[in-house]
Amino acid sequence: MSLTRRGLIAASVGATLVPALPRLSRAQAANTIRIGVLNDQSGTYRDISGPYGVECTRQAVQEFGNKGFNVEVIFADHQNKPDVGANIARQWYDQGVDLVLDVPTSSVGLAVNNVAKEKNKAYINTGSATSDLTGAQCTPNTVHWMYDTYMLAKSTGGAMVKAGGDSWFFITADYAFGHALERDTTKFVKEAGGKVLGGVKYPFPATSDFSSFLLQAQSSRAKVIGLANAGADTVNSIKQAAEFGLMKRNVKLAALLMFLPDVHALGLQTAQGLVLTESFYWDLNDRTRAVSERLKPRLKDIKPNMASIANYSAALHFLKAVADMGVPAAKASGIDLVNRMKAIPCDDDAFGPGRIREDGRKLCPSYLFEVKKPEESKAPWDYYKLLQTTPAEEAYRPLNEGGCSIVKA
Repeated sequence: MSLTRRGLIAASVGATLVPALPRLSRAQAANTIRIGVLNDQSGTYRDISGPYGVECTRQAVQEFGNKGFNVEVIFADHQNKPDVGANIARQWYDQGVDLVLDVPTSSVGLAVNNVAKEKNKAYINTGSATSDLTGAQCTPNTVHWMYDTYMLAKSTGGAMVKAGGDSWFFITADYAFGHALERDTTKFVKEAGGKVLGGVKYPFPATSDFSSFLLQAQSSRAKVIGLANAGADTVNSIKQAAEFGLMKRNVKLAALLMFLPDVHALGLQTAQGLVLTESFYWDLNDRTRAVSERLKPRLKDIKPNMASIANYSAALHFLKAVADMGVPAAKASGIDLVNRMKAIPCDDDAFGPGRIREDGRKLCPSYLFEVKKPEESKAPWDYYKLLQTTPAEEAYRPLNEGGCSIVKA
């Protein structure tokens, strides 16, 4: 099993114009599987996956071992721009990349979704949250791994209403992800008897000052401010809310998509008491602790979160499918490769056993966590306590409600 350093460097330099990948002989190309990790290497979502997602992918390749074919891992920065992401994916597929992986930012994820279908190549999205990837815009070439807006809304949004947060105001990132998260959360808030008093959408990724939006939320007198954003935007929103003293005025913040690195950036003094949903936590059980320990040489002092570790899980399952069907067949058709992935049960140390549904949704449990108080934390990265678990088959939108065209009636 080989990783080509030249390929890694070439794909990481420049995003709008991707240099040609190293040329392989015909025999080498026929026996080489290329995985392209496409994500945010420098912006809002860098610390969620970025270089850590690349390292988790490399770990999967290492653990998969030598099964008679070579594997190369390349990566590039899509800059959170749909046109840039689609351009990179198209060039990669044309140059022999067999899988595009990760792709946070839902607008970029949806753009790459179309390219994968056009090229009949395999695409596993681990980074975008929009549930439309397995709904109105589903394709037979795409698998959506780990989390989506429906799962997050059901777990976090539903829990907040049950706890008394029955009036909401949304601060929403103005692109596909934010819209979908607000839409799906609104559904669960209203079904639980709550109401939405208002909301505001802000330009993404050009916003860092959330003060005016927080003041609008405060003036609405809503009990819950729903943050339909992620990454640095969520961190900045919470920090500025704390500066305004909103949490001391009986206003609850619902971080609808929040990751372990976000809690780390905030610190427990600020983040304590926040309720959030993730599908992975490094200290959840013996298997999650084991894979986190194996990743330590690659991630150093950083613990994996559900976005970065999803690359490990997805790449490992992809490679199992390639080995099962053979490299020539895997390279010939993305649809056939994705169908083989759906036919094989999933199981790894990050997410445990699971499966990929007909609509491309990978099923795994979701976990509702509360951030610990500083005095409750016993070691670095000891941040969460588990409140409730939603089983894999219940965590996601029912198959017959998504409107996916490839689902048989």
